[in-house]
Formats: sequence, structure tokens, C-alpha cells
Amino acid sequence: RDDRPARGERVERPNRNDKSDKNDKNDRQTRNERADRNNPNQDRNKNRPRPKADKFLSEPEEHGYNFDNLVEIEGVLEVQAEGYAILRSADYNYLNSPDDVYVSSKQMKEFSIQNGDTVVAGIRPPRIGEKFYPLISVKSVNGRSLEWIRDRVPFKYLTPLFPQEKFNLSTARGGISMRLMDLFSPIGKGQRGMIVSQPKTGKTTLLKDLANSISINHPEVYLIILLIDERPEEVTDMKRSVNGEVIASTFDEPADRHVRIANLVLEKAKRMVECGHDVCILLDSITRLARAYNTVSPSSGKILSGGVEANALQKPKRFFGAARNIENGGSLSIIATALVDTGSKMDEVIFEEFKGTGNMELMLDRRISNRRIYPAIDIQSSGTRREDLLMDKETLQRIWILRKHLADMNPVEAMEFVKGRIESTRNNDEFLNSMNG
Repeated sequence: RDDRPARGERVERPNRNDKSDKNDKNDRQTRNERADRNNPNQDRNKNRPRPKADKFLSEPEEHGYNFDNLVEIEGVLEVQAEGYAILRSADYNYLNSPDDVYVSSKQMKEFSIQNGDTVVAGIRPPRIGEKFYPLISVKSVNGRSLEWIRDRVPFKYLTPLFPQEKFNLSTARGGISMRLMDLFSPIGKGQRGMIVSQPKTGKTTLLKDLANSISINHPEVYLIILLIDERPEEVTDMKRSVNGEVIASTFDEPADRHVRIANLVLEKAKRMVECGHDVCILLDSITRLARAYNTVSPSSGKILSGGVEANALQKPKRFFGAARNIENGGSLSIIATALVDTGSKMDEVIFEEFKGTGNMELMLDRRISNRRIYPAIDIQSSGTRREDLLMDKETLQRIWILRKHLADMNPVEAMEFVKGRIESTRNNDEFLNSMNG
């Protein structure tokens, strides 16, 4: 033990209770901060290489491609319950589609666009996480400029008048059915007309002829054919034979879809009339539309005969009642078909509710169609209110003389008599001039 080297001087230990020499918690160098420890993926993902985003979905780079406003789309604005809106395409009957465009509530206020407006807009491709094409600019609304749109008067404040400008329905393709309508139940711009028919009396064919006549003789009128609860083959036939916008909801679709399409078509027509356009809606049929409203309306506990809810017919009446001729403006004409003698008590109740609300009625008779006489029009029961505003005095006088002559005949005899005389003349003027007296 004597040859052990001398031990060095012992270094004095600091007092354990003295915390002044300890590193401050905020000056930690080697360990992660507390915020880093709570996020285990922060350091792990810092140096990981990220995949390159697709150029078509990311923000335009300095030397990348910019697709903003390259594509223009036209659609009808449908406001959602959440406050934003979607531009719906007519190619998909205004239902959900891949072409839908998102419009924010801020953009709706900025461009002064409302539910039902027909908008031509510029869009951009959706980015990652976006469901719709976003709208970035508006070119026109209902065929008008944005400055014009901001000063328009709402539809409910426009002054309605009797129809004063007559539709000329006589064409080479229309045949004698349109010539008969021109004589006995003329239609004007802003007419609220009803075609009352029994099953298998040719109402769909008559509606098709009417649509073709309006599109040929009055190209300035925006024509909409609305088919509710219709057969699919009838929809295809109508689309191929009519030059107009055909919106359809077939009988295999639920009632809420019928109602949704009808509401959007009505709002579109109202917005166009506010902008001074002439619009004509041909509805087939208002009976089926009222049935759909009756199905989706909440139960009130008050049920009329036939199973009709007491408040269910208010909305289809609002649809039919929107037809009007606007003073110093456009017009909205609605010609709707109504079904009778179907064996359903509900259809009878619906027809009675709408009876007298229109200012033009065209009655089709099953007895005439059973004899294969078309068009099966009951001339004595058909007519237009205030037809003196649509015709000149001399023509009206001759039609009254003809009606007096037909009053003593039954509907079949009257139709056969008039059809034979009309087929032997080239136009209605020649037919009226050939009358004695």
C-alpha cells in the first residue's frame, strides 16, 4: 500500500439542492421539444421525398399550364339547403351529373345570380380533394349581361295581362289539328291552357304537333317540353321529333324526383321571363305532377276524397298559375294536359281543382277517337277566354257564325263536318272566306 500513487484532489460536488447550474428546460439542444414529441410524424416525414402533384390538379406553376377559363359551361343554378349552389346540366335532366359546377354563396351575391338562372360560366379543373368543377367567372346570365341582371324586377312584382300576341300554329307539318286549334281555341303568348283528355285520345301526338308548330313559326320563343311520369319510349320519341328542350322524369322514378325537376324548370322559366324572354312550357301531364306533389307532401291529417292531401295541390296550382303575359316584358305560356275518366277518384278531384283556373281549354273526346277521327277535338266544349284580343273582328265574326252552325250537332258530326271542309282548303283564311255569309 505504500507504493500506491497519491490520489488527486477531490473536486467539490455542487450542492444537489442548488438548481441554478442546471440547464434551463427551454435551452435543450439534444432532445426534441415537447411539441415535437407529441407529433411523432413530424421529424419522420421531414426528409421523406413527397410525390409530385399532378399538373392538372395542382396550382399553376410559373412555367406550368393554366386551364382556368379555357372551358365554358352552361347550366341552371340550383341552390342547396346548405347555402351554396350547383350548376345543373340539361343533358342529365337537371339531376346529379359529372358536369356539375360548384358555386359558392359569395359568388352568388357577387354576380347577382339566383335559383333557376341559366348561367354561361368559365370553370377550372378540380384540384385534389375537390368534388366539383369550381366556377371562376360568369359570361352571361339568361342571355343578358351582368349589368342588366342586377336591375331586374322579381317575377312576383311583374304585372300580368291577358294574352295579346297570338301564336301562329298553322304549318305544313302540323296538319289540320293545328289549323283547328288556330280557329276554335287560339293560343297567345302568356296563355294558361289545359288540354283535357281521356286515355288514348291522341294528346301526346297533339302536344308534339303543337311543339313543332311553335318552334317553326316562333323561333324567338324558348320552348320547354316537361314530361312527368311518362313512358321512356315516349320521351325518346319526343326528343327526336321536337326542336326544343325536353326534360323528362319517367314513371319508374320516385315522386320526389318528379317534384324536384318540375320546381327547377319553373324557376328557370321565371328567371327568363324576368329578363324579357318569351317562354313556353308544354307539360304532360299536370295530373301526374299533382299526384307526385301529393305523395311527397307531409301529412296534415286533412284528406279530401280520393286520398288527396288538403295542402298537396297548392304547389301544382302555383306551377300552373305562373303562366302570364307580362306588361312591357316577356311572357310565360303553360299548356298542360289533364287526364279524366281514368277510373281514379284522385284524378277526378285533381281535375276539378284545376277546372276554371286556365284561360284556354281544349277538350278531346273518346267517342271521336273510337271512330279513328283525329284530332279528336270536341269543338263545342273547346275555347279561349278573351279571344277577341287575339283575332281581328272579321275573323272572329265568321268563327262565331260557324260555332252557331255546329251547336246543333253532336261532337262526332261536328268534327266530321269541319274536318271535311278544312281538308279541301289550303289555309284557314281560304276556309273562312269560303263560308256563305
